[in-house]
Amino acid sequence: MTSKDDKTIRVTMKDVARAAGVSQSTVSFVLSGTENMRISAETRARVLEAVEALGYRSRAAGRPTGGQGHRVIGLMFDEIATSPFASISIEGLQEEAWKQGVIVEVVMTGGNRAHETAVLNKWAADRVHGVAYASILTREITPPDALARHKAVLLNCTDSTGRVSSIVPAERRGAELATRTLIEVGHRRIAFITGEPWMDASVQRQEGYKRALSVAQIEVDPALIVEGNFLPSGGHAATVALLESAQPPNAIFCANDLMAIGCYEALKERGHRIGETIGVMGYDDQEVAQHLSPRLSTVLLPHREMGQWCARKLLDSSDMNPEAIRLEGPIMIRQSHLGVCAPETTA
Repeated sequence: MTSKDDKTIRVTMKDVARAAGVSQSTVSFVLSGTENMRISAETRARVLEAVEALGYRSRAAGRPTGGQGHRVIGLMFDEIATSPFASISIEGLQEEAWKQGVIVEVVMTGGNRAHETAVLNKWAADRVHGVAYASILTREITPPDALARHKAVLLNCTDSTGRVSSIVPAERRGAELATRTLIEVGHRRIAFITGEPWMDASVQRQEGYKRALSVAQIEVDPALIVEGNFLPSGGHAATVALLESAQPPNAIFCANDLMAIGCYEALKERGHRIGETIGVMGYDDQEVAQHLSPRLSTVLLPHREMGQWCARKLLDSSDMNPEAIRLEGPIMIRQSHLGVCAPETTA
């Protein structure tokens, strides 16, 4: 599932904000009909024009109205504030639930088992329709015992017992597609800046990178794999090390977009023109990817779609046989992955 341009099948509030040249907060207030905000008529009109042009469907569409008796889904996260992806998953699950008139209750537990158990027991007493148990880090977990009292799914984590359905990103496949994209435009000496080695996502993305090289019959050069830290500082330090090596790369694949920021800085400090003299690929498709210069080619993490899947799974009245889903995200093709090895006709 790849994209040859900057469009995906969904239209988000972020897309509307970008098209209208305003913040997401402005879009939110305009669409909610809030009148006591100092937003000009011209700005409101621009937002509504962007909504119409893009075909954006407000998250409020289909939202349950007042009254009693609504079904409820519980969504339990260990952390929310440490990553932008938690809110995307919440929105996806909530949007899908609202289509069927279902309310979503969200709690953040800090991973504390006593807190988790107390909330799960309360939800059991409240007879919620189902529970999505979520982790901010993609990892294998042992579900809390109290989760067995519920119709449940796991979001961004997998079940070590195999008893609960789960959905996680297809990390290996995403990294393989990203590396293959670099290969397809002519790059052969492709470096990989890893994330922290204890994280499953970091390990799996490196495996996908190596698999793509193997399929293309390009030998994996250990000198081109440098450890980063999922932060701009790690991307910068790793890029400096790669550029100072005896045989520098002609493309760099960063295991996340934040490290790509540091990579960009190091390359520009040394006179490189990204997308011309060297290619760069990221991973995650964070908001910053579209504001770098040139805009960053990257892999979209499908957290919204994962949240939507959880809602559909919980609301499906058919058999709840356990299944483990690895959901692939598209490559967001922009300008940064090109370089000196790319054909001149490639756009």
